[in-house]
Amino acid sequence: MSDDDRIAVVGLACRVPGADDAPTLWRNLLAGFDAVRRTAGEGVPVGPGWVPAFGRLDDLEGFDADLFGYPAEAAALLDPQHRLFLEVAWHALEDAGIDPDRDPAQTGVFAGCGPNRYLHHHLLGNPALAPGADALAEDWDDALTGSGCDYLPTRTAFALGLSGPAVAVQTACSTSLVAVCQAGQSLLDYRCDVAIAGGAAVVSTRQAGYRLRPGGLLATDGVCRPYDAAATGQVFGNGAGAVVLKRLADARADGDHVHAVLAGWAVNNDGADRPGFTVPGVSGQAAVMAEALASVGWDAADVGYLEGHGTGTPVGDAIEVDALARVRRGAPGPLLLGSVKGNLGNLDAAAGVISLIKAVYAVRTGQVPGTAHFTGAHGDVDLAAAHAEVSASTRPWTGERRAGVSSFGLGGTNAHVLVEPAPASPEPDRAADAPGPAVLGVSAGSPAALRELARRLAARLAEGDLAVADVAHTLAVGRRRLAYRDAVGCADAGEAVRRLTALASGGPAAEDDAARSWRAAGDLPVTPGRRVQLPGYPFRRTRHWIEARR
Repeated sequence: MSDDDRIAVVGLACRVPGADDAPTLWRNLLAGFDAVRRTAGEGVPVGPGWVPAFGRLDDLEGFDADLFGYPAEAAALLDPQHRLFLEVAWHALEDAGIDPDRDPAQTGVFAGCGPNRYLHHHLLGNPALAPGADALAEDWDDALTGSGCDYLPTRTAFALGLSGPAVAVQTACSTSLVAVCQAGQSLLDYRCDVAIAGGAAVVSTRQAGYRLRPGGLLATDGVCRPYDAAATGQVFGNGAGAVVLKRLADARADGDHVHAVLAGWAVNNDGADRPGFTVPGVSGQAAVMAEALASVGWDAADVGYLEGHGTGTPVGDAIEVDALARVRRGAPGPLLLGSVKGNLGNLDAAAGVISLIKAVYAVRTGQVPGTAHFTGAHGDVDLAAAHAEVSASTRPWTGERRAGVSSFGLGGTNAHVLVEPAPASPEPDRAADAPGPAVLGVSAGSPAALRELARRLAARLAEGDLAVADVAHTLAVGRRRLAYRDAVGCADAGEAVRRLTALASGGPAAEDDAARSWRAAGDLPVTPGRRVQLPGYPFRRTRHWIEARR
């Protein structure tokens, strides 16, 4: 395959239970951390049949309304799923080193979210938002457009200034991985040059738990155990994730950092070949994996790790592994199989992109995190027939690193994506790593955010693995020019850390010409360098929330 036929993952970001960013999520996964909380909070129902287990997000009610240009009243009407996706899309573009205001590339958005629970439980029937009152009609329209799933990608395009296709995707739990497939195809068809793809889900605004129903799909003990003998069902959680994609040839020409490469993908539906509408089909799941492999000429044996759908429902997990066995018939093993849902719960419309982010890190680092709570396979989950193995702990990945990611939506829409390592980059110009004068400009929407950003940048530079020239280059071309700006000049990383630390503590600003130009006009010298991953913007979240009806 040529570089023009493959898609580069050049940026990624997430906000999930236990982690506000992708590096923290990865550390949690390597440690086997279970982020699902199992304690009842204030006002949470208790009693027989109530399970207080949920993958909660801290500060769900908070939003950096000023940064995104929302008055307080409008921010309070905005569905928290839209808020979450705006944040992760912003961070994903930063991770890619792309400032849409200055990058001429046409950027598309392909994304979806879950049902509008905030609208139904918090806004509808609220006396302050009663429809029919002329004075409140505009507020009511804002409530509807602020909650509709259709408006998630277009809102993102408007807020971030993106002029490519903005397309809503809705396929239940497979939404965000289907969005990735749609984005990849749009890039191959030259409908856009950059694409943001992902999803957001707020399954519960109360983040409390659930009441068991006879014969339901939810875990009786509040623990999600993918593929495990003790599995009794799934647990849900809130979260969001996004990836930034480019054609690989363009990413290499632009000097982007490539996390990994999407080699191929496929999307289908189970159709009527299943026992019922809500029951997955073996044939459809097997077909989507086989189609993805055929699209790039891979054999099943070429894939060494599969990030599965793995919800912890015994029937669903057994069907998934049965489908895998059909695809891998005759393939040598073992294939490593895992599911992030044991750590986070099922994140509904965001689940697929979070699985993809996990697989990207595994391919990039050569480590496969264990699957939380796995002790041994369920009797109906025939791992031997699939030549597959589920590991309970993190292990090194030996051999060629190619991965598959599966996501299956309620209603039968299946998606499968194939991931491989980024190609080796040309040897960098070592002169860029040599000490020399550089200007590091930071920009934020408030003085407090500016100081926090300087602190984060100093901490990152103190780790010692970044060239100052690359940091200066990334800050100059890949960050937005916001209202509050300051800069430090430095000759090396040590001086940069000292001066950024002083700036973070409210110390005197630099007074050289470059710093003055940056503060006054937003002009930074663009020094030669590479785009590197730097700390994301420190959102200053304040509470914008309408209380649920009692």
